[in-house]
Amino acid sequence: MGPIDTHAHLADLPNFDSVVTRAKVAGLSGVVAVSASIPTIEATLKLAIQHRGFIHAALGIHPTEFFNQDLEAALDIIKTNEARCVAVGEIGLDYWHKQVRKDKAQRDKQMEFYVRQLELARALDLPVSIHSRGAWRDSVNLAIKCGPGRGVFHWYSGPIDVLKEVLDAGYYVSCTPAVEVSPELRGAMVETPLERILIETDSPVWIKSLNRSSEPSDVLMTLRHLSELKGLPQAEVEAVTTRNAETLFRL
Repeated sequence: MGPIDTHAHLADLPNFDSVVTRAKVAGLSGVVAVSASIPTIEATLKLAIQHRGFIHAALGIHPTEFFNQDLEAALDIIKTNEARCVAVGEIGLDYWHKQVRKDKAQRDKQMEFYVRQLELARALDLPVSIHSRGAWRDSVNLAIKCGPGRGVFHWYSGPIDVLKEVLDAGYYVSCTPAVEVSPELRGAMVETPLERILIETDSPVWIKSLNRSSEPSDVLMTLRHLSELKGLPQAEVEAVTTRNAETLFRL
């Protein structure tokens, strides 16, 4: 089994067939494709059906994409496709988003979307993929109160004391290619046991050192930099993080 990219927005990537081919050539054994809106939920489902066994769907409304989304319709789609998805995500809170930062009503709406999706994940016994930028403590507190008790805090770069609460609550955190340069992400990865780390790309996020957008095959970059940071053989980091992903998402 090769590494698993546990968080990629495949519906946002152009030339999708080439992206999948490169991922397989790079030795990946799978990709967890997250969604962010009703259109990307639908597109992600189609990709997972077309590439069954390699692409695994995570369905949810992103905390910066909820403004024009129908929450009830999204929840219904997730419930209808429960058997086809491995997680509810990408969901969460983002207090740094300009519309949420300036408007309490929008922040309240964002929180409603988050809580309702946490509750649905608990009802369906699915893990969650959580975005928590600028809202780390509220994100974990609500996950503990309303969520399924398992999931991953995607690209965690918040305070270390909150990280300890995340880990104490039984959640994983994920590492992206940004671990090459981000002090916050590097600090979080140093403090987190390997047994609680997943690797991902958050494709198509821009990778400055490569001067291009990321894609799932770049999870090998995440793997390499995490191995160097941890001072562990790359094969060991690959084996443990892959096992972590298989356990969390029941792959």
